[in-house]
Amino acid sequence: MPDPQQPHGDEESESERRTTNIALLVGAVVLIGGGVWLVNALVDARKAEECFESGRHNCNPISVERKAD
Repeated sequence: MPDPQQPHGDEESESERRTTNIALLVGAVVLIGGGVWLVNALVDARKAEECFESGRHNCNPISVERKAD
């Protein structure tokens, strides 16, 4: 007697492969995005550390919006 939980034919296996591929793609995009964010954070931290080590006190940039006259 066939098990109703088992996939039936190529349609089910194709659907499972598609779902797995989409899940892997989403995971890869999240992993790459997290890696890019981490590298940018490390570069900013390194720049701040180099600034502090050189003896400066105003290392963090302050953005000020100017009003048009």
